[in-house]
Amino acid sequence: MNAIDPVFFRRVLGHYPSGITVVSGMHDGNPVGFTCQCFHSVSMQPPLISLCVMLSSKSWPKIRSSGRFCVNVLSRDQHHISDSFARSDTDKWLGVNWSPTHTGNPAIDDVLVWLDCELYDEHAAGDHLMVLGKVCEMGNVETADGRWPLVFFKGKYHQLGG
Repeated sequence: MNAIDPVFFRRVLGHYPSGITVVSGMHDGNPVGFTCQCFHSVSMQPPLISLCVMLSSKSWPKIRSSGRFCVNVLSRDQHHISDSFARSDTDKWLGVNWSPTHTGNPAIDDVLVWLDCELYDEHAAGDHLMVLGKVCEMGNVETADGRWPLVFFKGKYHQLGG
């Protein structure tokens, strides 16, 4: 069996569209976060979600230490937020407004929806971690009707909706 070329593998997987999220939390009284496009629902009972994090992430260990995090589903006009949170060693929160959830995690203003979670489990998976979160609170659901998510497809952002 031939080895899979990582660049080609990424290009092939790029043919499957995904939503864009920012996973956020608090560390030493400061907000931290990172862009994550590998996010989905897992279970209704209990309410579980999953996301994947690169092992090299500098933000995830800080978020993990609190045992809770918030998944912010970006709306179609928030590509600048996705770009900012995808970078390392910058002030990702510069110009980003947010409000604390009941547990204190940053819920970014004007996202499509957000889900505040407790860390449920974590599994090593190649060069990533598969993280399970138990959803404890959700927000912006009442304003989500008529709004559309930011989508990533074939290496570019796309906007759904009319």
